[in-house]
Amino acid sequence: MLLRCFLAALCALSAEADFFPLDSISNVSSYYFNYIYCNIWEGECQPHQDDAAQQVPTRDLWAGFPQDYMSLMHQWYCSLGQCCDSGDCRITNNITGLAKDLQTKLHGQHLVQSVVLKAVQGFINSPESNKPLTLSFHGWSGTGKNFVARIIADNLYRDGVKSECVRLFIAPFHFPHARLVDTYKGQLREAIRDLVLRCPQTLFIFDEAEKLHPGLIDAIKPFMDHYDNVDGVSYRRALFLFLSNIGGATINDVALDFWHSGQNREDIGMEDLEHRLRAETMESHGGFAQSELMSGHLIDFFVPFLPLEYRHVKLCARDAYTARGLETDEATLDEVAKAMLYVPKEERLFSAQGCKSIPQRINFFLP
Repeated sequence: MLLRCFLAALCALSAEADFFPLDSISNVSSYYFNYIYCNIWEGECQPHQDDAAQQVPTRDLWAGFPQDYMSLMHQWYCSLGQCCDSGDCRITNNITGLAKDLQTKLHGQHLVQSVVLKAVQGFINSPESNKPLTLSFHGWSGTGKNFVARIIADNLYRDGVKSECVRLFIAPFHFPHARLVDTYKGQLREAIRDLVLRCPQTLFIFDEAEKLHPGLIDAIKPFMDHYDNVDGVSYRRALFLFLSNIGGATINDVALDFWHSGQNREDIGMEDLEHRLRAETMESHGGFAQSELMSGHLIDFFVPFLPLEYRHVKLCARDAYTARGLETDEATLDEVAKAMLYVPKEERLFSAQGCKSIPQRINFFLP
């Protein structure tokens, strides 16, 4: 009976308007997953889409349903045994798994391990928090910013980055033209609102955030502020991650100073970096520095990703071999690590590429 009612409601709604933008949904899905797995998480690639498909997803498939129809659908879904004790099978919030993955899969990032776990756990354990959680990841390319974003998604959502509760935006891909910033504002606001209406807990990832137009950040600033709701919608159960290369030089200088003074890398604390990182972000060029996100102090934590050393590169190489089900030895791991570029040139201390290119690099060392 519930199924029959749901189908009838579906047909009635679809007859009233162009409710199912299937072409748009297909373009968005293909674009997201193709870009993520080809360029960031190195999966199987498909041919690139043309620019016409590279736009922010706007209306969601379910966003136009009245609340009573959504409740009816939920009852039907649960009648099939697809509901969980948590109330939403899409959300897992596996804090134990998050702690384990940060500890065992992420190398050379003791500050990230501590700050991210503390921040996410505190947010999950505080359902009545007075604002969304907003984290800003900073550091050189290859130090693990995207990797940690994926770890968070994998442990908070059943389907990880594929979850319909997670959205990834890449500044130069989704918002490439400054002249269209007003259009992007409306698209982005609607995309965030639609997802929050569909999922009780959402994750938004903004990669290359330093390239976002300041007006674009200000357009979504109310969603990250201390408001009960914005136009009747509460955003307090949303997580916003901003990934940026801003501050990389400052982070590296601090790490190098510690090394020159004979101090352990693990002795670097947030007090050594957070203030300098915040100041550099404020003074940088681009959307971050000029946005109300900074002036309004809405970023909860500035998370520094330290440059990776030779030993960390070896650990990344070991993980890459293990992920392929291949055995290796110390000599091979040394060969892979030595093939990387290091800075400063005199000390060859920090990997200029981090671990990002390791999965491709080991191809040259396979028999």
